[in-house]
Amino acid sequence: MTLLLLDLDDTLLGNTMDSFIPAYLRGLSARMAPVTEPKMMVKALLDATDHMVADTNPGLTLEQKFDTVFFPALGLQRPAVQPLIDKFYQDDFSSLAVLTEAKSAASRLVEQALERGYQVAIATNPLFPRTAIAQRITWAGLPPERVPFALIPSYETFHFGKPNPAYLAEFLAQLGWPEGPVVMVGDDPRMDIQPARSLGLGVFWIADPVAVWSGAGLEPARGSLDDVLPWLDNQPEADLLPDFTHPAALIAILRSTPAALHTLLKGYTQAELSRQPSPHEWSPTEVLCHLRDVECDVNLPRIRSMLAINNPFIPGQDTDRWAAERQYQLQDCLDAQASFLEARVELLEILEALNDAGWDLPARHAIFGPTRLVELINIIAGHDRLHVRQVLQALRTP
Repeated sequence: MTLLLLDLDDTLLGNTMDSFIPAYLRGLSARMAPVTEPKMMVKALLDATDHMVADTNPGLTLEQKFDTVFFPALGLQRPAVQPLIDKFYQDDFSSLAVLTEAKSAASRLVEQALERGYQVAIATNPLFPRTAIAQRITWAGLPPERVPFALIPSYETFHFGKPNPAYLAEFLAQLGWPEGPVVMVGDDPRMDIQPARSLGLGVFWIADPVAVWSGAGLEPARGSLDDVLPWLDNQPEADLLPDFTHPAALIAILRSTPAALHTLLKGYTQAELSRQPSPHEWSPTEVLCHLRDVECDVNLPRIRSMLAINNPFIPGQDTDRWAAERQYQLQDCLDAQASFLEARVELLEILEALNDAGWDLPARHAIFGPTRLVELINIIAGHDRLHVRQVLQALRTP
């Protein structure tokens, strides 16, 4: 099944941020004026936004990253301010709709894509609360309560923003790593096209014929919203299948796994997380314990060995039996999640320090034979995708 990731602002919705953001800041600062001076509020908000975009910690949502900067800068606590923020989004935010323009082509694209059986998701930058994003989607003539979007991101549920490729990796992870073609459709070379290419996704650039390509690499296919589906019809399906084999994509996937699991597991009790879909299928608790132990006892030692020894021998390991031997079902899922996150961050730090030669380091694997570090990381990323999908399916099983 084809998955379309559709940018929102200046793609589905005419919305020039150069005019929208100042008006947004004026409205929010006016609503918060009883508790903080407007200039101070604007500076704190912009600083907090920069922080949540730059912070790549997969263990904190964008909302949590924002809060660590915004409220301390104002000397305020969220509970004291939240009613004013809620009031702004409830009563004031809708006034900004006049700065935007609905596009009839957006409704046509979404409706026709859904009629074809495609999955359609809103791949906007998740730097706003859910209510702000849902309202802007409605302004585009595509109200979420009517249109069955596969996923709508927001700062409450996502851990990365554009242009980090990990944002798109997290997006796919929260969808259970769907198989089939994936295409990012957006207007911004830096925020939409380049991150999607880094992850190995197909892209379509929404641009006028006279627009000058400012991104890296070859100019992508371009056109209007009405051109997207005809272009798709002329592409071999194999050309639109994701290619996750490059280092940038692999790092994005590895970073996305603990982030997506953080969102997927939220709100479930330990009893629910320990429920097996069937007697022969792992529960989410067993999956998280497995991911933790493979990371700590297999992945990290192997990578350290390759960095320390020239062309080391890597023995095979049967890790599936650990579920029974180590009594995963009796362990705490969230504790396993926290330990997996800690180990994964350590692995990411090692990988991000590598140069091209480091990714090409050799090893002799007991099962795969001669291999390279990039190939082993590709196996880890595939292992991640498999088990994220398994967790999501387990949670969805009645």
